[in-house]
Amino acid sequence: MSDLPSPESAPTPRRSPWRAPARWLADVPIADPVDRRNAPMVQVVLALLGLFPPLLWGYRLLAVPLALQPGEHVALASSMSLSGLALFAWWLVRRGRFRLPVSLLLGALALAVMASNLAGGLDGGRHELPLLAVWLVMAGLLLGRRALWLMYAWLVAAFVVGTAVDIGRGHEKFGAGDLAVGGVVQALVFLFVAVVIDRSVTALRESLRLATERGDALAASNRQLQEEMRRRERVQDQLVQAQKVEAAGRLATGLAHDFNHLLTLVLGHARRGRRLAGDAAVVEAFECVEAAARRADAVSRKLLNFSRMETADMQVFDAGEAITGTVPMLKQLFGPQVRLQVQVPEAPLPVRFDRGQLELIVLNVAANAAQAMPDGGRFDLVLSAAEDGGARLEMADSGHGMPAEVQARIFEPFFTTRPAGQGTGLGLSVVRDLVTEAGGGIEVDSAPGQGTTLRLRFPAVVHSAP
Repeated sequence: MSDLPSPESAPTPRRSPWRAPARWLADVPIADPVDRRNAPMVQVVLALLGLFPPLLWGYRLLAVPLALQPGEHVALASSMSLSGLALFAWWLVRRGRFRLPVSLLLGALALAVMASNLAGGLDGGRHELPLLAVWLVMAGLLLGRRALWLMYAWLVAAFVVGTAVDIGRGHEKFGAGDLAVGGVVQALVFLFVAVVIDRSVTALRESLRLATERGDALAASNRQLQEEMRRRERVQDQLVQAQKVEAAGRLATGLAHDFNHLLTLVLGHARRGRRLAGDAAVVEAFECVEAAARRADAVSRKLLNFSRMETADMQVFDAGEAITGTVPMLKQLFGPQVRLQVQVPEAPLPVRFDRGQLELIVLNVAANAAQAMPDGGRFDLVLSAAEDGGARLEMADSGHGMPAEVQARIFEPFFTTRPAGQGTGLGLSVVRDLVTEAGGGIEVDSAPGQGTTLRLRFPAVVHSAP
């Protein structure tokens, strides 16, 4: 068996009984860190000044059965006034004030010193000189250099007044010259004390300032380091994303080219069958096959455009005619549960773009709209002329809409809100790239429960001079 005590039997360290009062004294709403550190000591001093004089005078009045002497009335009134002021100053410190209560206390003590020297001279108050040094120290440590030298100047004035009173009354041992020299010596002694306090306080506050600056510099350096780490993480993510895009693009290029060969055969047979068929139902069936093949061709072109392996066939064409040509594919895409409304201007609206890419854009947006309206709804496709001579294409659905955090990422490659295996996250990314490369722009307006609207702007067609 081990002789070590078990954790259950180990003695619990005793807590100091002064810890709770110390925490209470330090819990004051003072902003300045130096003042907040000095607040507990100041509260103790103020409490002693506020409580001890009443207790001493109470003992004097109750335990000593003697009537107050004529001079004691003034002393009693002065002590009670100082005690009341000290308690008021303590209350101010608890409320978050520091310099005002300390200034009031030191000001009252300075007035008391002056009154004492006026009444009894400097010789009668020599026993209080060490206490005056304490008030000088408090002024320098708690209020700073200005308060220190103001207090010293006041004490020198009090010494002059006290010396003058002593000279006026005369002294049995010392003459006027001796009394004057004694006052000068006392002033020089307190000057030495004031200089020492001034240098010490200046050094302490300078050290605190330097420590604060170093702390701020360290905090700024840490923030810069964290920002640099976040920036490198973003760069790393972008690098990984670019590698994924490159790999997917290479795969998509091979698949799309092979798939296009098959689609070419399907479209050719569908057109031939439509020409040879004599029955209207058979013709309609071949038209549906041709529309489905064109839709598959659009998907293949989406992969090729994403891989950047196919150059755009820029040409000037009527955007209204191209939009109208996508209506059969849109009807098959949405089905009878979605009401489709297409508006195009009667006059031709020319745009310089890749016609197949425009169809690709419409199909991409329509596919997302169908996903957002599983129970049916409405899809509006409106083409109009812009004020600058270009074209404006607006596509709006009545689906569930998107929150702000999703709306901010819809143009990112591979970002999708669909379940796994039901979306690549490339549709809107390709749309944005196609439009911006052609000199246009795209805007998205969506909110949860209010549907989604995409507004595309195409630049005006500039005809070159012959």
